[in-house]
Amino acid sequence: MYRPAQRLADIEPFHVVELLTRARQLEAEGRDIIHMEVGEPDFPTPEPITNAAVNAIKGGKTKYTQALGLPELREAISAFYRERYGVIVPAGRIAITNGASGALNLAFACLADPGSEWLLTDPGYPCNRHILRAFDGRPLNIPVGPETNFQPTPALLRQHWKPSTAGLLVASPANPTGTLLTLAEIKALAEVCRENSGHFLVDEIYHGLTYASAEAPLGNEYDVPTACAAGDDIWVINSFSKYFQMTGWRLGWMVIPDAYVRDVEKLAQNLTLCPSTPAQYGALAAFEPETIAILESRRAEFRIRRDFLAPALEQIGFRVTAKPAGAFYLYCDSSALADDSFTLAKDLLEKTGVAATPGLDFGSNAPEKHIRFAYTTSVERLAEAAERLSRYFGRQR
Repeated sequence: MYRPAQRLADIEPFHVVELLTRARQLEAEGRDIIHMEVGEPDFPTPEPITNAAVNAIKGGKTKYTQALGLPELREAISAFYRERYGVIVPAGRIAITNGASGALNLAFACLADPGSEWLLTDPGYPCNRHILRAFDGRPLNIPVGPETNFQPTPALLRQHWKPSTAGLLVASPANPTGTLLTLAEIKALAEVCRENSGHFLVDEIYHGLTYASAEAPLGNEYDVPTACAAGDDIWVINSFSKYFQMTGWRLGWMVIPDAYVRDVEKLAQNLTLCPSTPAQYGALAAFEPETIAILESRRAEFRIRRDFLAPALEQIGFRVTAKPAGAFYLYCDSSALADDSFTLAKDLLEKTGVAATPGLDFGSNAPEKHIRFAYTTSVERLAEAAERLSRYFGRQR
């Protein structure tokens, strides 16, 4: 008898993955598809990382590690916080995880009681609410828009906080909008959580992929704050997937408030045993100067792509309503061009070969009016995509 757990009724499919499946089918039929739908860097993992992992495998370093990860990798991340952000984060508070998703699984397994309610932004990354639901928590959306740069404010937080609210999860830079929170804004949100004895989780998986304005030089923009600077009671989630371009390696980390480290360790021992050992040895090379130089050159390329694509899309008729200061997305208002972004995304894929993500994946806050374009392909391919879209809408760039 088919009788899945009741929580499955609240867990929706990840529509962008289904759209990607259709895109792959079209490619198999010989169609040329420009992929702007999935949040995955198109660059390969930097060679120093892959070499370190291969050497580890050849050296027989393939056994289980400690549940919270290699001590030397936890120390390397601690040093990274000190050198890049000027923040002291003890290695003992750092857990290596199976990607940022694994970190969030551990965090909610640790904190979410059945029926507890958690505030999340809408639009926001869809898997967050589904991971929470898998641990019997209840996601409550805070609608955010251009007036607050698609980020929550203390006023919005106080407006939506209830006696049953257990905490808040935010992202900076955010998916799908690429918007950032300042350190002052993070501190203000943290204070509201403390006032209400709530937990505060900050998703920083796009840290490192931040950009100045088009007019400013691309320098060491490490003044983008980490929430670790706003208090030791904040849960901070990061990943080797985006800036370090290790998506398929499934490796991330989490900074945990001291009191909960042992709880997370017990959960990790039982749920995952440990993260991938070869991936951890590869990640030890992620912080080497040679690797950082490669990553910084690619960050510069991402900014060039953003600065090309944003005006190109606006000339077609899309409105970039967010201020994309990080990540690699443009979240666009498509209402001047179509009534339903989900139908639009399907039509664009079938008729132009341009794959983009409809707002449906990111929540219930006017999803039909929004569509996300990822600039995770070359400028040449982005230009081709803009030409195809122009022809589709009958406009000339």
